[in-house]
Amino acid sequence: MHVIFVPKILAMVGYDPLHIGIILASAPLVRFAMPFLFLRGFRLNQHTFYTALALMLVGATGFYPALSHFYPLLGVNILFGIGISLVLPYVEVIALEHIGKERYGRIRLFGSLGFIAVALVLVKFLTAPYIGIDFLIAMASLTLSFGALIGIKQVHTPTGECASKEEGCTFSIFGHIPLWIGFFLMQVSFGPFYNFFTIYATDHGVSLDTTVWLWSFGVIAEIAMFYFQGPLLRGNLGRLLQLTAFVTALRWLIVALFPESTPLLFAAQSLHAFSFALFHSSAIGMLFHLYKARRLAQQFFFGISYGLGGFIGAVGAGILYQYTPALLFVGGSIAALGAAIAFKISNR
Repeated sequence: MHVIFVPKILAMVGYDPLHIGIILASAPLVRFAMPFLFLRGFRLNQHTFYTALALMLVGATGFYPALSHFYPLLGVNILFGIGISLVLPYVEVIALEHIGKERYGRIRLFGSLGFIAVALVLVKFLTAPYIGIDFLIAMASLTLSFGALIGIKQVHTPTGECASKEEGCTFSIFGHIPLWIGFFLMQVSFGPFYNFFTIYATDHGVSLDTTVWLWSFGVIAEIAMFYFQGPLLRGNLGRLLQLTAFVTALRWLIVALFPESTPLLFAAQSLHAFSFALFHSSAIGMLFHLYKARRLAQQFFFGISYGLGGFIGAVGAGILYQYTPALLFVGGSIAALGAAIAFKISNR
């Protein structure tokens, strides 16, 4: 809901691309800042998880009164970002500990199914901005309800998570700098896509209905990869990260060169299987293997990649689309190519 339609809703209200980029960049920036609290002794426990779910709902509800006012809207989007930044790593580690990295994708694909369902339903009803906000609040409410059930079942710390004072449990990114640079650049490359693809496609004559099908087709490809990727994840995860970044660079280049060709846009979207599904599972599996402090590693992954990378990507995409719109996805392609180089260095 937030990824596909909020940028379009903000454009409908009258925000320009730069302001849209700033608003959407605020949540990733919070996602980057949050993990540093945990280095200071803050704990991601059941109570924190419940608080995060509540903040996510408060942030979503706040879109309703704040939609037409830039700074209040910025504030509620930050609350939404705080909630998401804590909910995701809590659930990711639980999933990995219960089912392992090879079957992880088959759980993760349910999120993809939800993504498609919202996209295909809401496009039929999005005739006014506040209809989209109603959907956002409804989705946040459902997430809180099911998240609370997860919290009730997971009262204790998962067995694979070491205590912060145990030997070998200290966390640092400095032993794997190229890997973290690759994570960061990969999400910078997604800035044009996550924040402006709907606007970009419709500005080039693609209907909103077709644009939603483009989003959905990408997620269908993602689901297929999540379901069948198990054997791939038994191999060299570093090489898989290189492959996914290189394919992503090719994907953004196709979007940049052929924005009015619906068949080529669908072809580019098919590559979402690599640039999101296989990348995400490979990255999560790599961190699960490298670090004992697994929740903290997942939080820093979300913080540095989806957080700082998402922030820079959103602001950069807003600037590019405001002043040089033809270069929007060229910039994304260059960032993804940089990620491929970083992963190659990391895998030596």
